Amino acid sequence: MWAGAKARWITYALGCELIAVVATGAALVTGFGGPVRPVWFAVLVALGVAQAEMSRRIERLRRWMSGQTHINVTSVWYLAGVVLLPPAWVALLAVVLYTHLWVRVWRQVRTRPAHRFVASTAWAMLSCFAASSVLAVSGLHGTPLQTARGLFALCLAAAVFELVNIGLVAAGIYLYTSQRSAADLIGTWEDNAFELATLCLGGLAALALAEQPVLVLFVVAPLLLLHRYLLLKQQLQVAAVTDEKTGLLNTAGWHDSAVREHTRAQRRAGTPGGGFAVLMIDLDHFKRINDTYGHLTGDDVLAAVAVAISGSVRQGDTVGRFGGEEFVVLLPGVGRADVLGIAERVRVAVGELNVVISTGSGTVRVSGLSVSIGVARHPDTGPTLDDVLRAADAALYRAKEAGRNRVAV
Repeated sequence: MWAGAKARWITYALGCELIAVVATGAALVTGFGGPVRPVWFAVLVALGVAQAEMSRRIERLRRWMSGQTHINVTSVWYLAGVVLLPPAWVALLAVVLYTHLWVRVWRQVRTRPAHRFVASTAWAMLSCFAASSVLAVSGLHGTPLQTARGLFALCLAAAVFELVNIGLVAAGIYLYTSQRSAADLIGTWEDNAFELATLCLGGLAALALAEQPVLVLFVVAPLLLLHRYLLLKQQLQVAAVTDEKTGLLNTAGWHDSAVREHTRAQRRAGTPGGGFAVLMIDLDHFKRINDTYGHLTGDDVLAAVAVAISGSVRQGDTVGRFGGEEFVVLLPGVGRADVLGIAERVRVAVGELNVVISTGSGTVRVSGLSVSIGVARHPDTGPTLDDVLRAADAALYRAKEAGRNRVAV
């Protein structure tokens, strides 16, 4: 199923990229949309690059915390370009600004692979090209923005840009991840409110450049503040679902992910790879570690075990801490044969741990760790998420009763 979805996404992405390149090239050759004003293009490139450089650290943190984000503040300069530049040149503006972001931000945090960057660039190009083309065809390009007709042109450009961009991105996310919820595909209401705010700033930037260029500097400060607020919002969201001691998801965060996966599994019922599994993991004899070395050392051991578990599961699996010395893993789209292999890999990785901890009185070395693991799979153990969790918990207790350091189903 994943191979088919991947092939469809590649076909879609290549199609968008081809259309973007052909449309831009044809518009450059034919002069569609009127002559370019090189000064506007240079000014928008300079403003976009300068703003990205000033907020580079913020954007890196945002992308590191969440690789998939629906808000891109660069759209401020795209909308200004849609109003001030012909279609081909605003598409080239998108290429320049996206390439700069890739070189200076996204490539370094490695949250956006090169193929996704190229596809995102094509979607930005097509959104800009479509909005500028609508203005060109309707005769609204060049309309004084301080007039009622100019205000209509600005609103029309923003609406076309946003609708085309939402449609292209939503289709890409769906084909890449098979997610169907509105929040996954087009972002939350709050995400879209922020995007509207950036478009408003884009309209103000276009008006300032057309009427009093020096005033565009007054757009940069609120844009930087908006960007910083977005980072703060993400940090608060991450903190609310993160376990402080291990860095894994806490109970609420993991359960939210599990609920979403259960919903997806119900839609995929009957298809190959449509089920999911849960591993319930308990660190054996953890109380001895706390009693022997103290709770601070125990916390370090828990953090090391969390790293071992995370490194033993697949990239798309979700690891959480259920409190105390208990961990839980969500395994989407996993077959019955693969579940036991992953669980055994976790058990072996924890058993091989040799945790060295520096304390005020010297160095503490903790080894000989083991875990007991209970395995349950949906829909084999029941139709609901609670059924799967109860079954995994029951299997965990069977593993402990059978002598610990083993996997039970």
